[in-house]
Amino acid sequence: MGKAMLALVGALALTGAACHSGPKRAATSPSTTVTAAPTTTSTAAPTTSTAPAVPTDPLPRLRLEKLVQLTQPIAAGVRPRGDGTLYVAQKNGKIFILKDGTANQILDLSGQIAKGGEQGLLGLAISPADKLYVDFTDTNGDTRVVEYAFAGAGINESSRRQVLFVDQPFANHNGGEVIFGPDGLLYVGLGDGGSEGDPNNQGQSLSTLLGKILRIDPSPSGGQPYSIPAGNPFVGRAGARPQIWAYGLRNPWRFSFDRTTHDQWIGDVGQDRYEEIDHVAAGRAGVNYGWSLRDALHSLKGPRPAGAVDPVAEYDHGHGCAVIGGYVYRGTQIEGLGGAYFFADSCRNDIRALVPSGTGVKQVATGLSGSNIASFAEDAEGELLVLALSGGVFRVREA
Repeated sequence: MGKAMLALVGALALTGAACHSGPKRAATSPSTTVTAAPTTTSTAAPTTSTAPAVPTDPLPRLRLEKLVQLTQPIAAGVRPRGDGTLYVAQKNGKIFILKDGTANQILDLSGQIAKGGEQGLLGLAISPADKLYVDFTDTNGDTRVVEYAFAGAGINESSRRQVLFVDQPFANHNGGEVIFGPDGLLYVGLGDGGSEGDPNNQGQSLSTLLGKILRIDPSPSGGQPYSIPAGNPFVGRAGARPQIWAYGLRNPWRFSFDRTTHDQWIGDVGQDRYEEIDHVAAGRAGVNYGWSLRDALHSLKGPRPAGAVDPVAEYDHGHGCAVIGGYVYRGTQIEGLGGAYFFADSCRNDIRALVPSGTGVKQVATGLSGSNIASFAEDAEGELLVLALSGGVFRVREA
C-alpha cells in the first residue's frame, strides 16, 4: 500500500496519490456512460487587457482566520447575486450556509452517496444563473452531477435534476471538481477511473470521459440534460467524446481559473513519486497533459506524447503525497499578494505558492499551515478560503 496511501486513508482519504485500491467491480475494460447531448453554440472565454499584478518577493506575512468548525468541509462557493453568504459542502453529503460565523444546514445528501475513502460529496459550484451543482459518488460508487434551484437562502429539493452520470470502474480517482469558467460554462474533473497505473489507459483515450476535464452547458436543450459547446475541441471527431476539454490527467482533484487572466491552473494528483501543477493560457482547448505515458515530467509507460503540455511545477514525495490545487490570489485586502498561486498537499501542513521567476515559476513558503487541507475556494470579493478535513473553514488574512 505504501506510506502515501496510508496517509491518505488516515488523513485526507480522497485524492489517492498512490492508490492501490481494489476494484469496485471486476477489473475488465470498464464502460463509461453519459447521457447523450446535442451540440450548441457558446461564447469564447473572455480575455483581459489589464496587466495582472505580480506578487512581491518575499510574500506579505499571512495568517488563517477561522470562520467556522464543520465536519470534513470539502468545497465552497458563493452566489453571483447574493449577499456574500458562503455555501459549504461536507464530504459526508451535507451542505451548509455560513454567515456571520453561524452555519445552518440546507441540504442533506448523505443517504445518496458512498462515503468511504475517496468517495463522497466531492464538489460544489454555483452557476452565473444562480443554480447549485454538486458532484458526488452515489451508493454504487458512480459519479453524478446534480443541479438544484435555490429557494430564498435555502434549496428547493424538489428541483433536483441530474445533469451528468459517469460509471466509475474502481473506487478511487473520482475527480470531483465542478467549477464555472469565465465563459459561463461548467467544467467537470474526472480521474482516470482508479486502480493503479491507469490499467485501461483511460488518460490518453478520447473515447472515454475518464482522465479528463469536461466542458458542458448544463442547461437542458433538445430534451437532453445538457448540451455540448460548439467550441469544444473534439466536436465532430470520430471516436472522440465531444464533452472533453482536456485529457491526459490522472486525478485533477482541484483546478481553477485566474479571475484576471482567465488562465487555468490544475493540481493533478500523481502516483507513487511525483505531484504536478499544470497551467495553460485562457481558452486553450484540447490540451494533453501526458498521463499515463508520463507522470509529471517523467516517463511512466512511454515517451512524452507529441504536443503534450508539461507541468509548470512538480515536487516529489519527499515533500508530499497528493497535491491540492488552489487559486491565484486576486483579492484586494492583501497588498503584494496578487498573482501568487496557492496550493497545498494532503500529507503536509504547510501551504505554498507559485510566483513568477524568470520565464517560469518558483515554489515559495507562505507561512500558512493547516491540518488535512482538502480544498481552496474564493469568496465574493476574491479573498482566499482554505477548507480542512479536520473541520476548519478559514480565510487568508494579512498578519
